[in-house]
Amino acid sequence: RPAGRTQARRIFARATRSRSSMPADLARASTTDLLAELKRRMESPPKKNIILVGPPGSGKGTQAPLIKDKYKLCHLATGDLLRAAVAAGTEMGKAAKEVMEKGGLVSDEIVIGIIKDNISTPDCGNGFILDGFPRTVVQAEKLDGMLTSEGVGHIDHVIEFKVPDATLVERICGRLIHPASGRSYHEKFHPPKVAGKDDETGEPLVKRKDDNEETLTKRLDAFHKQTKPVVDYYAKQGLYSPVDADRKADSVSATIAAILAK
Repeated sequence: RPAGRTQARRIFARATRSRSSMPADLARASTTDLLAELKRRMESPPKKNIILVGPPGSGKGTQAPLIKDKYKLCHLATGDLLRAAVAAGTEMGKAAKEVMEKGGLVSDEIVIGIIKDNISTPDCGNGFILDGFPRTVVQAEKLDGMLTSEGVGHIDHVIEFKVPDATLVERICGRLIHPASGRSYHEKFHPPKVAGKDDETGEPLVKRKDDNEETLTKRLDAFHKQTKPVVDYYAKQGLYSPVDADRKADSVSATIAAILAK
């Protein structure tokens, strides 16, 4: 057996011990193949499973795609996952559709089942960003159990986007939407060229019915009450990091990068 090949296997084993198990045909792999696989594994980003926590308007929607692209993760927004599963007619999607058509709430088991279906795909090979779940401690415990049983690791970081409620009210209550295209504007931060008109079509812009101070204040109050126990659950495990999200997007991105580098 060539000495170079034996040495390559030893290097490969040491370098990848914490990343994954050895392939069954390692003994038959050539030195070139071993070194190529070692290079691929060492250059790929370390696996990260991240939960993003934050109320509407806190900036999660801005930062999640940046995190996804930088670390090659999949972004799992539970609302989008449910709609996609129903549309695709998956087993979990059919179960969710049946519940929703009866006006019920989709169970934790169905939501976690849909998450499980997604994290097993190649897109989630480097880890995932979970957005909108878990919302309760019970859900967090069930999520931990599923990740363990599936052998896909554990939650590595829980990042909460902290923005004063008054700022969120200003951000959201000033939103203007072009219904046909989904283009969004803001009365203060991103106004249209002509007040009340879409820049491209000149068609009227509208405000969402729920984008008012009274409704939003109630939603934020409910969010804080619901989120605190979940945040405390992860804080006890040393996984929780609050981020001041009342800043420019690039400053928030730099803070998140520092957290994920730990």
